[in-house]
Amino acid sequence: MRMKISVALLWLTGLAEAFLAIPFLGGGFVVSTGYTALGVMFVLHIITLFFCFREYSPKSGSILGIITSLVAWFPLIGWAFHLVTAIVLLFTAAISDRRARI
Repeated sequence: MRMKISVALLWLTGLAEAFLAIPFLGGGFVVSTGYTALGVMFVLHIITLFFCFREYSPKSGSILGIITSLVAWFPLIGWAFHLVTAIVLLFTAAISDRRARI
């Protein structure tokens, strides 16, 4: 069975959020891109949310990702939000992937 687009996007955004949650490395990446990385993640979360609505996948991770992209300008708050968002996205991706295979 093929993987749904929403599940693939949940995995992609979850791994990207996990990278951004790595102390100093993720923050250094965000700062070195002039905070463009947060804008790109915002757009990716909106696209993922669209496909989650379309394919009846969990939406909580994408909504949390949108919020994270908006508040991640603040260093410690951003790190915590990236970490929580990565966990939620990867968990929902794993659950959705498992449901699709059953």
